[in-house]
Amino acid sequence: MKVGLYFGTFNPIHVGHLIIANHMAEFTDLDQVWLVVTPHNPFKKKATLLDDYTRLELVRLAVEDYPKLKASDIEFKLEQPNYTINTLAHLEEKFPNYEFALIMGEDNINSLHKWKNFEVILERYDILVYPRISSETEKSGLENHSRVKFIDAPIVEISSTFIRDAIKDKKNPKALLPEKVWNYIDHNNIYRK
Repeated sequence: MKVGLYFGTFNPIHVGHLIIANHMAEFTDLDQVWLVVTPHNPFKKKATLLDDYTRLELVRLAVEDYPKLKASDIEFKLEQPNYTINTLAHLEEKFPNYEFALIMGEDNINSLHKWKNFEVILERYDILVYPRISSETEKSGLENHSRVKFIDAPIVEISSTFIRDAIKDKKNPKALLPEKVWNYIDHNNIYRK
């Protein structure tokens, strides 16, 4: 089984995340996409970051109706700060018969060279890149790398920050969220303060 790993804080998960994850699951050689909820980094301000398990629950609610999508808390159990290379090593040990690939936005591929052991990642894992609208003109130099595959996926520019700010300002961003996610946020008065 080939699994795409889509990392994020998902604070909150929105329809843009689902569009990308589902597109990767349906229109590439992936069998499943795991949405890996990234735990809180203790060195960053937590001001608007929901706790790990609430964000995981929102992801679970969002993917319930998508059989090829799965919420993952794998990084909750790993030493912090967490590096993608460590997560991949842990997953390979835990799931020796699976093949893993990374899913990332075009903006992230440009900073891949700053990641811990990025050469090992490039050597051992496919990286599926979805397009982003970006003002960056500098390319990563990885456009022709055999492990890097640019996917013709929909360009979705929805921001979790925009959604949080809208809720705080008493606006209704319901159309940008999966219905179950909106209902949970609304019912529990999340992001209102």
